[in-house]
Amino acid sequence: MPPEQAPAPGRHDAAEHRLGTAAVAYREVGGAEAAAANLAWWDADADDYQAEHGGFLGDADFVWCPEGVREADARLLGDVRGKRVLEVGCGQAACARWLAAEGAHAVATDLSAGMLRHARDGNARTGLDVPLVQANAEHLPLASGSFDAACSAFGAIPFVASVDAVFAEVHRVLRPGAPWVFSVTHPMRWIFPDDPGPQGLTVTQPYFDRTPYVEVDDEGTATYVEYHHTLGDYVRALAGAGFTLTDLVEPEWPAGHTRVWGQWSPLRGKLFPGTAIFRTHRS
Repeated sequence: MPPEQAPAPGRHDAAEHRLGTAAVAYREVGGAEAAAANLAWWDADADDYQAEHGGFLGDADFVWCPEGVREADARLLGDVRGKRVLEVGCGQAACARWLAAEGAHAVATDLSAGMLRHARDGNARTGLDVPLVQANAEHLPLASGSFDAACSAFGAIPFVASVDAVFAEVHRVLRPGAPWVFSVTHPMRWIFPDDPGPQGLTVTQPYFDRTPYVEVDDEGTATYVEYHHTLGDYVRALAGAGFTLTDLVEPEWPAGHTRVWGQWSPLRGKLFPGTAIFRTHRS
């Protein structure tokens, strides 16, 4: 296990300062500590996140990943007109508003009140009044069998202690045959530092080490938690929850796409995938 070290300076400095983040560690983190840490983190980082990425994500657009794959082109959820669609880990809920504009009855959930504040602002700007629910993805306060589809674009899944619990909850609220499509950081990225430059091309972390990445304050309390799952872990968890995997999309870096987003960059994108999009349906 790597020794504790100071977090690298960068865009998150303001949130880290607010939360008193002092060091990085790899250690086990239970569900309650992870939920508390990530609730505080996303509340603290919400304004900066929206300021940096809001223009790229749009007010009512469905962008699956930093590579720029859009649901308007990919249609991974199929025809959503007239369907009840759940967005899990919605952030500012741009995806849910796009779904609503396409004729879906969209509902959006997120753990963070700070992110949902931006979601309410987006609703007001667009006139698309998507219902917003503050909820932990491991415990969705929604009726069983009440949705025709569910999606998540880099929301919730890497930040919860039990991906099995999330998949079980999504399965519970979906109707038979309903699609469940989600995007996450490609698992192979775990082995590289979070650096868009040349240093991000050198392996430093074992792929098979599932020990969570944790940022902590001076007392060792988690201020940010992220979990790693291998591709096989995701496949087994989906099957165990009752989902059938129909496609795994690994977007290539688009020609002419120059945007750097955190660890995503043209340099890394031309060499190995940064995103995995799992396309499944409730068996």
